[in-house]
Amino acid sequence: MSVAVTTPAAAIAAPFSRRQARELLFCLAGLPFAVISPVVLLVGAVDLSWFATRGGRGSVSPADVAAAVVCVGLLAALMVATGAARRLGSLQRGIAARLLGVRVPAPRAGGGWRVVAYQVVKLPVGLLEAYAVFFWVGGLVNLSYPLVWGAFRNHPPGARLSPLPVYTPFGLFGEGTFRVATLPGTFAAAAAGAAMLLAAPWVTRAVTAADARLIRMLLGPGRLAQRVHDLELSRAQAVDDSAARLRRLERDLHDGAQIRLATLALHLGMAREKLGDRGVVPDAAAARELVDAALQGAKDALAELRNLARGIHPPVLDNGLADALAALAADRAIPVELDVSIPVRPTPAIESIAYFCAAELMANAAKHSSAGRLAVRAAGRQDVLLLSVADDGTGGADPARGTGLSGLAQRVAVVDGRLTIDSPPGGPTRIAVELPLRA
Repeated sequence: MSVAVTTPAAAIAAPFSRRQARELLFCLAGLPFAVISPVVLLVGAVDLSWFATRGGRGSVSPADVAAAVVCVGLLAALMVATGAARRLGSLQRGIAARLLGVRVPAPRAGGGWRVVAYQVVKLPVGLLEAYAVFFWVGGLVNLSYPLVWGAFRNHPPGARLSPLPVYTPFGLFGEGTFRVATLPGTFAAAAAGAAMLLAAPWVTRAVTAADARLIRMLLGPGRLAQRVHDLELSRAQAVDDSAARLRRLERDLHDGAQIRLATLALHLGMAREKLGDRGVVPDAAAARELVDAALQGAKDALAELRNLARGIHPPVLDNGLADALAALAADRAIPVELDVSIPVRPTPAIESIAYFCAAELMANAAKHSSAGRLAVRAAGRQDVLLLSVADDGTGGADPARGTGLSGLAQRVAVVDGRLTIDSPPGGPTRIAVELPLRA
């Protein structure tokens, strides 16, 4: 978990960042959804029933409340039945994805009532979002008071003007706070406005984070449905990965070792012809050249078969992941700083995935990043294996650029693992792989 260190300059610049603008827009966009909350509709329905039956006289009866509950319940059921609730949820997920970068998949089934539940809890969250917007608006208004006083409060000496209300988080519209009636007082109001603007980004971020959490919980798939979906996806990825590895193995055998063995047999046949059936060898020099070529072909075929076998399961893994990573680090042309601490040995499948991930990431760093040093870390914590490869290269690692990262992410996902990429342009790059110790 990373902790952001906030400097005074960063705190001052925070209100003017794009992220803060998007979060403020999200708060503004969420206000209409809070208004159409079932709670608000229920209160409005109770008032309508009260006016319809009593003309606005007397108190609200239980019959008015019951009629309002039935009407709101039927409206909610109608929204779910017609798909309007799902479309409303889709709209809210789209806004969260566009402004907050929170991408939540749509629920596979039964999402309508989850949208209704979200609309219920949206009311208090929407009020908090309105409160966050108030920080921005009130802060700007307070900050403008010295200019407003000089531009619009010109008056003859002795004239009495109504004081200006100062908006603070502790009293809306100036109630319960203070007012200013002199030019020096406007500077105190401006100081209060500056403080509100400095606090506004953090208030807005806290509120939007809470709303984003509710969106994930209620507008996305349920835990069980998401788990089933993840398992189906992992199974499909495992099948595809196995099929791809078999095709690759068949192609390597056909295009490599098989051709070398066929060439070996051809050379041996030609050498036998040169040697003749009996007696004096007609062309001993040519026969020796063919035998030498056949011997070299046999060595090449053995080396290729050995590499194929190592690609299926490296023998060095028999001694554990620590020795395998040490062997990988020793083969690199770039200096590698290796730190391995795995108290409990993972299962063979996990060790194999971690080994191939480390090999691919180290090869990518040497090939694409122009790195001068690598740092490889492997640690076992509770039931999780954490593997990371960092370099001091140029950064900008992107799975879409075909560097093998998407394939690694798929292989890791097969065992419910996760691959995280932190590679800003200009570097450095750190890619972390999180795997369960038991497959």
